[in-house]
Amino acid sequence: MVDAAALADLRLEALAETTGSAEPDGRAFVESFCAWFGDHLPTHLAFLAELDGVVVGMAWLMIAERVPSPERRFRRYGDVQSVYVVANRRDRGIGGDLLGAVLVEAVRLELEHVTVHANDRALTLYQRAGFEHDQRWLRWMPG
Repeated sequence: MVDAAALADLRLEALAETTGSAEPDGRAFVESFCAWFGDHLPTHLAFLAELDGVVVGMAWLMIAERVPSPERRFRRYGDVQSVYVVANRRDRGIGGDLLGAVLVEAVRLELEHVTVHANDRALTLYQRAGFEHDQRWLRWMPG
C-alpha cells in the first residue's frame, strides 16, 4: 500500500521547488491530500520510489474513461502526472524506473494511449520512454 502522507510530503516538496514558496499550513495540506488520495484511488494510481527505506520519488497515472464505440465498448486512457524525484537523487534512473512502472501498468490496463504534459527538464525522460509529440493534441484553457 502506498503511503498517502509520504506522497503529500513529496507533493509539497515538488511545489515548493517549482514555485519557490512553501505551503503556509503544510499539516492541513497533508490531511486534505490524504483525504483526496482516498477519494481518488480508482482514477489516480500512485507509484512511489524508495531507497534504503527513504521515499525519494513519485509518479501518478490518472485513468479516465472514454465514450464507448461499437467496436470498443470499454475505452480508457491515461495521463502521467506529478512525476517527481527529490533533488539529491536525480539523474540516477529513478524517474525512468517510475515512468517504466507507470507504462507497464498502462499496458496491463489496456489503455488506448497515455499522455503527459512535460516541463523542459523532463522532456527527454518521456522521449526516451517512447512519448512523441502529437500534432492532433489541442488544449483549451479558460480565461
